[in-house]
Amino acid sequence: MNDATKLLDELNDRSREVFRRVVEGYLETGDPIGSRTLTRTLSEKVSAATIRNVMQDLEYLGLLDSPHVSAGRIPTQVGLRMFVDGLLEVGDLHDTDRKMLDDTVKRNSNDVGNMLDRLGAALSGVTHGASLVLTPKHEAEIRHIEFVSLAHDRALVVIVFADGHVENRLFTPPPGQTPSSMREAANFLNALIEGRTLSEVRRKIQSEINARRQEIDRLAQDMVESGLAVWEGDGEETDRLIVRGRANLLGGEDNGEELERIRSLFDDLERKRDIEEFLQLTEDGEGVRIFIGSENKLFSLSGSSLVVSPYMNADRKIIGAVGVIGPTRLNYGRIVPIVDYTAQLVGRMISDRS
Repeated sequence: MNDATKLLDELNDRSREVFRRVVEGYLETGDPIGSRTLTRTLSEKVSAATIRNVMQDLEYLGLLDSPHVSAGRIPTQVGLRMFVDGLLEVGDLHDTDRKMLDDTVKRNSNDVGNMLDRLGAALSGVTHGASLVLTPKHEAEIRHIEFVSLAHDRALVVIVFADGHVENRLFTPPPGQTPSSMREAANFLNALIEGRTLSEVRRKIQSEINARRQEIDRLAQDMVESGLAVWEGDGEETDRLIVRGRANLLGGEDNGEELERIRSLFDDLERKRDIEEFLQLTEDGEGVRIFIGSENKLFSLSGSSLVVSPYMNADRKIIGAVGVIGPTRLNYGRIVPIVDYTAQLVGRMISDRS
């Protein structure tokens, strides 16, 4: 039991209801909730003065905050966490939302990347937030690798997988490369790759270069290392994160502080930093997880919330994740089942194609 849940258990019925009404009202409107508003909605008929006293107690406990004098209360990050863990009522997935997601997946496509791109756009449209989709690494066995010279300072490494999938990347070759050294590098790699995935080849390559240093030309060694390094660098990881619906985060915001928060979030999304950590967020357990404010390791500086769920392949291995990011004032009860269903859709789609 975490501290927030323990604190919730210690509240009496009146304090709990006042707290719940404040949070629900704030999540719905984005405005501080005052005592007079609560007198009209509480099940128990009490005076505004009594409610103010309860709200002051909740503020003292660190669950509520008053952004301005006599302007009502809003939940703190601790309060939101307590609400999400103990009081959140997760609704059923709406039929219209389900249909929009289902229709996106039903459009035939052999390209998983394009399908995930469209699904990310649909997820953004359904939730009115920004969607994040971390695509799986391609782990089929490799059939063939080839280096293609495009100019003295540009080359292409092409990898053909056994399942017919083809990937290629531009990179800057080491100085002095010749057609002969490129062929030697490709021959060296193709002798190693049979029956291996890309990650397995990476682990094998350096030990083979060290063991057979006398057999392979220095230029070819440099070419091998440079060609495969392009798959290990930032390019691969940022390519794996699909972000859709940034504009939804702007909404009608005209508050300077809120706009600065969104600008910070945009910067994070543009840099797509710590992408692997996005997947690691989900690996502690199955199902949907909610990260609020500074709990969100990826976007803590922007004070945003992230609702994220992993998806699995046919072997029940986590290979990617889907999520929705936005202000802490998210409609968690509606977004949680949408993210959960989307993750299940992606998992089935990946499994059906494996």
